[in-house]
Amino acid sequence: MPNIKPTKQVLMLTEALKERGVVFEVEYWDGHKHVDIYIPSDKLYIEIDGVPHSTKVEKIISDFNRDYFSFKGGFFTKRITNELIENHLEEIANAIAKISFNAPNKIGENLHK
Repeated sequence: MPNIKPTKQVLMLTEALKERGVVFEVEYWDGHKHVDIYIPSDKLYIEIDGVPHSTKVEKIISDFNRDYFSFKGGFFTKRITNELIENHLEEIANAIAKISFNAPNKIGENLHK
C-alpha cells in the first residue's frame, strides 16, 4: 500500500474539522482503497475530488463502483470538489461537524422505511 499524501484541499478540510472537534482519519486504507477522510462514528467517507471525477467517464464509473462497494460494506461516501472546498470551506466544515455530532450512526437509518 503506497504512502499517500493528502492534497491541499484535504488538508484545508481536515484542519477545519479539527477546529470543530470532529474525530476523523486522513488517507484511511479500508483494505481496498484509500479514502481522503474517514469519520468512524458515522461510517462516513469523504472524498475530495478534482474536475476529472465529474467530467471523465472512466473516473465517474470508477467512483460509482467504489461508492457502491463502500455502501454494501455499510459506509456512506460524500464527494466534494476541490473548488467547493476552496470557496465554501467554512460552510462545508460546519455541515460535516453538525452531521458528526448530531447524527452518529443515523445515516441511512430511514432507507428501508
